[in-house]
Order: sequence, then structure tokens, then C-alpha cells
Amino acid sequence: MAVSENKQKMLNGELYYAFTPELNAARARCKHACARYNNAGEVSRRRLVELWRDITQDETPLPPQASTPEEDDKLFKDDPWVEPSVKLDYGFNVSLGKNVFVNFNSVFLDTCRITIGSRTLVGPNVSFFAATHPLDPVVRKGTAGPEAGKEIHVGEDCWIGGNVVILPGVSIGKGSVVGAGSVVTRDVPAFTVVVGNPAKILKKIETAMDPAQSGSEWKGWPGDHTEGAEVPMAAMVEEDEGIQTQEDVRQRATTQHG
Repeated sequence: MAVSENKQKMLNGELYYAFTPELNAARARCKHACARYNNAGEVSRRRLVELWRDITQDETPLPPQASTPEEDDKLFKDDPWVEPSVKLDYGFNVSLGKNVFVNFNSVFLDTCRITIGSRTLVGPNVSFFAATHPLDPVVRKGTAGPEAGKEIHVGEDCWIGGNVVILPGVSIGKGSVVGAGSVVTRDVPAFTVVVGNPAKILKKIETAMDPAQSGSEWKGWPGDHTEGAEVPMAAMVEEDEGIQTQEDVRQRATTQHG
């Protein structure tokens, strides 16, 4: 199906008009799909995945039903896990990688593409704002004027704390941590901790995953198991303690969780 000129401008990050019949209908479709997901109640993992794919208009077929509920759940172990409630503008511009976790009350203003890399963890009340408006009120003129957007990209193995706001055009590098309550206004380098409003670099994360530190390419965890993700963010960003190595991360997690 051909994409209209106005919608193509939206996808390109150019000025476009949001309150057209086509885009009004697209947002209404997504709103109702989100409502079905948020109000699903106690349903199977399969059903939740199906409803999420409906929101994002992902037409990938579901695998055949397994013989038991437990075995069927395992078929979706790599699918992203998004806790309701969640709100998206269009849905089709959001892409989540494998084993992504998004906690409740997330907002995606996906005028332009929003991607989140595999194994990234997103706290509650996080907002991804890929939409923007002209600064000049003469141009902006409410719902009658044009708006625009810029893509947001979050790398693999990141940790986004609760109540974070990520603004249009931001890219967050692989393995980085954004402290709770931060407003991210500019790109975040890989393997760094940023905090504040506007978010600023607090420290470098020392990790074997960073080839600049380890001198070799990261080969992944034994059995593809993510370590260290359970360490509280407060401990990770505390300047006077500092996490020096992956072994320190494991020891800290062991101490705090018995």
C-alpha cells in the first residue's frame, strides 16, 4: 500500500500535519489496540504477545501451540515483556529487541522510529518522545499547524531508570545506564552512566563487554545469562564506591540478594 506524502514526511522527520483523516485513524487504531492490551487481565503469555504485536502491527506468525501452558510460555521467552499500562501514538514505529523489559506506565510518542535493543531494562513511567513541534508559534498554531519528529534509539543491554524522559533525536549507546528521573536531551555514549536534568555523564562503566577496556570482542554470557542487572541503580551511580569489574558486580549482587 502506497504511503501518502504527508505520512512519508512524518516518517522522515520532516514537517507534516498530524490531524489528517489518515493519521487520525492510525492513532485511533493504536489507541484501541493499547486499550485491549491494557485491559487484557489474566491471559496467557501467548495472548499478551499477540496483543502487543497487534499494537505494533507486527505480522510475524505466532508459533504453533505447545502441548502444555508451561511449554507454550517458553516459546515466547525471547519476546519483549511490556507491563500494562502502556500508551503509543502509532505503534508501527516502535521496535523492541529480544528480552527487553518495559515496566508499567510507559509512553511512546512514535511519530518517528523508536528502537530499544535486546536485553535492555526500562523502569516505570518512562517516556520516549520522538515527536516535536516548531518553536515559532506563528508556524506551530495548535492543531492546525505542522509538527515533526526525530528518531530515538536505545542500544542493547541498557538500563533506563524510572521516570526518565528521552527527548527527540537521542541515541543511547550500548550498555549504558540512565539514572532515575533524568531527562536525556543529547546522545549518550556506550557504557556510561548519565543522571540529571539535563542528563550528564557521571561515570564510565567498567565492563568486559566494552572492547576498548577488555581488548577483545564480547562473546556473551555462558548460557546467554545476563548478570548484574539486579544491582540497585543507586549503588551503580554512587561515586565514592564505584564498580570496578564484572566480578565486583557479581559480588555486589550476591551480597545484596543472598
